[in-house]
Amino acid sequence: MSNIFNKHYKKYDAWYDKHKFAFLSELSAIKKAIPSSGYGLEIGVGTGRFASALRISTGIDISEKMLAIARRRGVSVRRGCGEKIPFPDSSFGYVAIIITLCFVKDAKKVLKESARVLKKKGKIIIGIIDKMSFLGKAYQSKKSIFYKNAKFFSVNKAAGMLKKAGFSQLRYYQTISILPGEMRKLEKPRKGFGRGGFVVISAIKR
Repeated sequence: MSNIFNKHYKKYDAWYDKHKFAFLSELSAIKKAIPSSGYGLEIGVGTGRFASALRISTGIDISEKMLAIARRRGVSVRRGCGEKIPFPDSSFGYVAIIITLCFVKDAKKVLKESARVLKKKGKIIIGIIDKMSFLGKAYQSKKSIFYKNAKFFSVNKAAGMLKKAGFSQLRYYQTISILPGEMRKLEKPRKGFGRGGFVVISAIKR
């Protein structure tokens, strides 16, 4: 995966400009769950689009070229993967994993590592393309450069993995009810899941 993102990092970053309202809608849903303060980490920070907009101070990623852009956006970044987070136990008040979960080699290990670096009662926020949604099905059939090797998760599957990794008090927000390329305005997030293609799940470390 790192080769794909290193090779096509400009195309990846340009997607957010081309699909402005999808990006803003995703941000709006994440803001419903993310803490307003505290020391946070984004796993799979990419070019820093989300971290800079959400004021997440620290990020890790496996793509050096993406990290270079994230640095220019003011994010403190380090090369690393979610299966082996390069920070000590109990380092962060919250961890965000936005879209990234479908690209990692071992999602269960990433969630366990997230729990390790979180403080007691720290919060995890994951944003996923729901495998069972219209958007998940569209991405699976389209086989884009980035998503052709992705492993999508249903909301129920992701929730189950979170619980097994030591999280509880799950909350859900959803957005994006039409294809990103067709969006002409921001779509406000709604509680729950089942209608939106992008779902945010937050949980607390037990």
